[in-house]
Amino acid sequence: MEDIKNIVESLLFVAETPLSLEHFKTALPETDVTVIRESIVSLMQEYEARNGGFLLHEVAGGFQFRTRPEYKKWIRRLLQPTPPKLSQPAMETLAIVAYRQPILRSEIEQIRGVNSGNSIRVLLERKLIRVLGRREIPGRPLVYATTQKFLETFDLKDLKDLPSLKEIDELETRSTAPQQREFHFSEAGPEDIADSNFFPDDPEKNHPAPQAPGSNPLPAIGADDGTLWDNTDSAADDINKDQNSS
Repeated sequence: MEDIKNIVESLLFVAETPLSLEHFKTALPETDVTVIRESIVSLMQEYEARNGGFLLHEVAGGFQFRTRPEYKKWIRRLLQPTPPKLSQPAMETLAIVAYRQPILRSEIEQIRGVNSGNSIRVLLERKLIRVLGRREIPGRPLVYATTQKFLETFDLKDLKDLPSLKEIDELETRSTAPQQREFHFSEAGPEDIADSNFFPDDPEKNHPAPQAPGSNPLPAIGADDGTLWDNTDSAADDINKDQNSS
């Protein structure tokens, strides 16, 4: 058991992303999953009791060594990072995808009331959202969902850790007038998503979302309508088509 725990610890140390139980099984095929899980729990307790500069944290469906947030000031002095930024429109779009996934671009734009092609492109480039496939309806539009990096960035175990509607309402009640702001990945958390104003004044207001003449109202977003998806075409091609037609 002790040897297994040391092996698990060494795997966690060299991993660049959170390791799931499936990852551990790949490296330890002869070891029972229960033994691996017990080793992880034991390590988490040891690092918590040690109360040192880092701990073993459960995030994004796996486990990862992370520094304690109270020491981030000194870490930034050493590394001097320049974290990528997300604008308010991009944060709005990301929040909609997170809560309504799987979702189409047209459904995102129906909620926001503006063209969201640029925000979607930015989120794809940052690997915070991904193309899940295509919905088998006329035009075969792309379907979007969040990624594992999204969970890692906002320190979520899974999507169930997103703030509930009740928590969002409480945040909105406590907040003052909406403010335009930029978000840094290193500082953002689930509360930033919840605090995001869904309809601010922004440049995209000057480019309203295209509406098909005589189109019927969209179905309930994220509803299980029995449609099938595939993933044969690239997101870049689809976005370019959308922009050319808009």
